Amino acid sequence: MRTLSHTEARRVYDFVGRKLDSQAFYEDRAADELIRFGDFSSAQSVFEFGCGTGRFAARLLADHLEEKTTYRAVDLSSTMVGVARERLAPFGQRVEIVLTEGEPMLDQPSESCDRFVCTFVLDLLSEADIRSVLREAHRILRPSGLLCLASLSTGSTSTSRFVARVWSGVHRLRPALVAGCRPVDLAPFLPDSHWRIAHHGRLTPFGLPSEAVVAERC
Repeated sequence: MRTLSHTEARRVYDFVGRKLDSQAFYEDRAADELIRFGDFSSAQSVFEFGCGTGRFAARLLADHLEEKTTYRAVDLSSTMVGVARERLAPFGQRVEIVLTEGEPMLDQPSESCDRFVCTFVLDLLSEADIRSVLREAHRILRPSGLLCLASLSTGSTSTSRFVARVWSGVHRLRPALVAGCRPVDLAPFLPDSHWRIAHHGRLTPFGLPSEAVVAERC
């Protein structure tokens, strides 16, 4: 299945800008799951791949992370990086937001963080890039660190599976119409040799299928 190139994705998300926050009505359910099972209160260093407008980061920093916890995030959209930096400015030097070219390889030392966050980004990527991002997550997480993922999914009820099929059909015809995102199943990308799945929630707010996964680095 064709996915947007990094250049195409940047163009889409530079245009979307602050309007991305309108997706909160279904994204927040998955975010709630990650917060519930991600044990963020014990985290010392968090890395986020694809921070968007910084809405989830702000929620974590304000309510769920210790004041000494650092937060580093990357995104390929200059618009998103600008919005995120503005939103997270109150948290000062604890936060670093970096503009990237969208490549899965990350400029982050090995075993340097204990939470790796990626919400509603993997469903934008090719399967090869998904695997590359998760390999990088495994590399930069400390032993027993937690991978916290949220994504559009293929559905768990008849209604949500129908919605997923329609969404996938639109994506096949013109990916940009759905901002490049399509339903994916995360579990096949998380081999037992690398990850121990601690929580896997399937959610269907307003019939829109999503999933939240928390997995421990082996």
